[in-house]
Amino acid sequence: MTTPKGLPRYDRSRDYEWNYTHAPDPVERDLPPVPGRWQYCGLDVDSPLGIPAGPLLNGRWCLYYASLGFDVVTYKTVRSGERSCYPLPNLQPISSNQLYGGEQDLPTSSSMEGSWAVSFGMPSRAPDIWRQDIEQTRRELPTGKILSVSVVGTIEPGWQIDQLAGDYARCAKWALESGADTIEANFSCPNVSTCDGQLYQNPESARRVAQELRAAIGSKPLIVKIGRMTELDQASLLLDALNGIVNALAMTNSIATTVRDSRGDYLFHGEPRGICGDAIRDASIAQTRDVASLLGESPDMQLIGVGGISDARHVQDYLNAGAHAVQLASAPMVDPEIGIHIRKQLAGVAGSPSS
Repeated sequence: MTTPKGLPRYDRSRDYEWNYTHAPDPVERDLPPVPGRWQYCGLDVDSPLGIPAGPLLNGRWCLYYASLGFDVVTYKTVRSGERSCYPLPNLQPISSNQLYGGEQDLPTSSSMEGSWAVSFGMPSRAPDIWRQDIEQTRRELPTGKILSVSVVGTIEPGWQIDQLAGDYARCAKWALESGADTIEANFSCPNVSTCDGQLYQNPESARRVAQELRAAIGSKPLIVKIGRMTELDQASLLLDALNGIVNALAMTNSIATTVRDSRGDYLFHGEPRGICGDAIRDASIAQTRDVASLLGESPDMQLIGVGGISDARHVQDYLNAGAHAVQLASAPMVDPEIGIHIRKQLAGVAGSPSS
């Protein structure tokens, strides 16, 4: 994959802090209308296109991608306390065919071929900083755009699930007070080993946290982001646990595997990292189709397709599989104008209303 020149983008050769402080300004672009009627958790939007939390480090990044054709922008995951980012590399290109879960030891690539290992570790600014930033972002976000805020609880020594649930709820309440239109709870981060990154694999705990989040945000839309599920039984248990509480599931939050460099040495101290981009598309679409089949024809819970989208065909594949909206991360980080290209492609195809 050749990196287009032109507009600013995340610089993977520099650390998280540099990219946070060098966020680009919004740009002026004509945004082609997308045919059809589209909704995101019951809120009207102009297209099914959104950006997940990964690339949107702060409000300026949110406003930048909103100006480039994305109608739902998700503020990068926030915590109740400050947390530093993992050291470089945070975005390591890899060579890979399609992944389905269980793979190991993927080789690195010297250039972006469509997929990379992501290693941020859910960093967060202190609450007083991100709350003020979200408030300002909501004021500046154009009419018709949706600001979703990703939240996560921070597990402390000795905590049980009730304390973790309370911390999730605290962050969600703060985000809502600051102007978030929807809350996305991150129940899956393959780059941390504590239970805050693996909640989706424990339906009982997931339900407890979701209940606490619902109590904190009232009727506001609640999205839960989950990871790869290879068994229908596992998916069915999670759906049963979240049914009636959660408005939507966003999936898939990468597929974890280990990575080796050109010398055969492990990166990231041999710990797995989430693979994002082209390599997870087939598995993510299949998971969307499987979960949609479990939900039935009139689901109370909507699906947001995530993983490997880089053109209108991929968007349509997710919609056909049962998604109501999609989120793109890797492709827009490589080509910031990909949203505009996809809108043009979708404008030439009869849109499938997602209501």
